[in-house]
Amino acid sequence: MTITIKPSNFAVSLRSDENLFFRPYAPDVVDTQSTGREFVVSIVDDDPGVLKSLARLVRAAGYTARTFSTAQQFLAQHDPTAPGCLVVDLLMPEIDGRQLQSVLRKDGIDRPIIFISGTTNAPTIVEAMKAGAVDFLIKPVTGNALLAAISVAVERQARTLQREAEQADIKHKLSQLTPRESEVLRHVISGRLNKQIAWDLGTVEKTIKVHRSRIMEKMGVRTIAELVRLTEQIGIAPCESGEQSSKRGQQLYLGIGPLSDRLFRLAGVSLSPG
Repeated sequence: MTITIKPSNFAVSLRSDENLFFRPYAPDVVDTQSTGREFVVSIVDDDPGVLKSLARLVRAAGYTARTFSTAQQFLAQHDPTAPGCLVVDLLMPEIDGRQLQSVLRKDGIDRPIIFISGTTNAPTIVEAMKAGAVDFLIKPVTGNALLAAISVAVERQARTLQREAEQADIKHKLSQLTPRESEVLRHVISGRLNKQIAWDLGTVEKTIKVHRSRIMEKMGVRTIAELVRLTEQIGIAPCESGEQSSKRGQQLYLGIGPLSDRLFRLAGVSLSPG
């Protein structure tokens, strides 16, 4: 986590010759492979001069830049599904930078944010960073510092998109499981043996072996450790200890299920109506 509070000797300039100095910082990845969509730097500032200056700097470095004079304008026009980051002034009328950050988090939008401000108030900086900001740059901002922060945002966004793609793939694989296989899956990742699962579900061990084999094949894993890792990524909880045993006990007591059927028949009791 980087917090920059020492003012630099370079203010972002409107003059194009100064912006050319930053061309070596052109991004390694402007296009996102998983979506084929370009990385967009959205800049929000109520000062037209600063807005124009920052946009020129960002474009000179090879990024696509979009500018907004208010947070409301940004919220109304931005695409939450598009890869990109947000460069925003902390102090703005109506909705300020911190409030904008809160709105995005509340809406579940994972957008890397870089704050720009003239304040060196430590609590404000710490709060913004704890809320997930990439950096907090103090005016006057150097081009080097801003482009370095954007580079970090690109990497963070790439990791987020990769994680989302992995989760989508896992969910797709899970959708291929039958309801019974999904039920067995929770037992398997809890570390239960085939015979234990068979008892809990009122079936035979051979059937559970077949289910387990199909689960491993459909999920594309070879070991239980891999299966556990995949299910943890999307929050599937293992079967709680005793959860199914208790249910199984209730079934036997009430005369429900194939095993209880056999037990009652051996005792000469008919379960047929009438």
